[in-house]
Amino acid sequence: MRKLKFFLAGALLAVCAAFGCGAPLPADAAETEYYLGGMTAGFSLSANGVEIIAFKEIRTAGGSRCPASDAGMKTGDVIVAVDGLHTRTVEELGNVLARASGNASEFLVRRGKESLQFTLTPIRDDKDEKFKIGILIRDTLSGIGTVTYIEKESGRFGALGHAVCDENKNSFRLADACVYRCSIIGVTRGERGRAGELRGFLLNDMPIAQADNVCGTGLYGTFESGYDFSELQTVTAAPMSEATIGKAVIYSTIDGVEPKPYEIAIAKVDPGNRNNKNFVIKVTDDTLLRETGGIVQGMSGSPIIQNGKMIGAVTHVFLNDPTRGYGIGIEKMLGN
Repeated sequence: MRKLKFFLAGALLAVCAAFGCGAPLPADAAETEYYLGGMTAGFSLSANGVEIIAFKEIRTAGGSRCPASDAGMKTGDVIVAVDGLHTRTVEELGNVLARASGNASEFLVRRGKESLQFTLTPIRDDKDEKFKIGILIRDTLSGIGTVTYIEKESGRFGALGHAVCDENKNSFRLADACVYRCSIIGVTRGERGRAGELRGFLLNDMPIAQADNVCGTGLYGTFESGYDFSELQTVTAAPMSEATIGKAVIYSTIDGVEPKPYEIAIAKVDPGNRNNKNFVIKVTDDTLLRETGGIVQGMSGSPIIQNGKMIGAVTHVFLNDPTRGYGIGIEKMLGN
């Protein structure tokens, strides 16, 4: 087992307002069967480039400086190519800098929706004699979230229910994403003014699914054909028009690998909300309140069941009241 990487205050599971990219509930949804989710999974996404997360001055005989910062690069920039060569990983960037041997190079950088070019001259670090530009970087983003459903016939899954974001709440692009089986080993309880979180381990390095779509309503892809679905319940989906104020259930995993039902109350139904906050929910289950304080990071994607049908998924927590949160209507997730 290996411990799952976390980027505190968000990473994959950041609370983000996001516009939906789903479609209306398909006409045959009442007959379509879905395996009920609620299980946590580890997600590892490629940035399709090397993201700058901090700057660091390089010590040389002539003093300390940072070529990247001096050139105008910013944290959050993603280096996608150097001298026309793609730099999809930390290793590829290191190799390109080594080949440059201290000569000036052209860097292609993605900043939000913009593409920018910078000319930088790497400098040799006196400590290890490697050419550097003074950045701390990453090429993947990791975290945990909850699988909402898996379509029985196709194996297509939906998870999270909100946009995939980094710790600065910037939407993350999908280049390559693997999904891993995850076991929850602890919980940081949510408190007023501070979101809690689930803590987990990946059970192995073999992915159980591959994601191929990320958008404002979550992460989507297909489970591996050999995955064992025999222990999972099946449900059908219902549109928000069938949701009512009152009792409902969420399925979440807060210990180990087995999802369990927890009682909630739906306090508000808002089908027209454009930020995917279609439900206001309140946790009423004594066990969940005792163990987690309510809704915590990692529970995003927990399916909401009412009258035996799947109507949505948990997405956000109220920071001033962790017993309350938002949910997205399931029709916004289906069909991705």
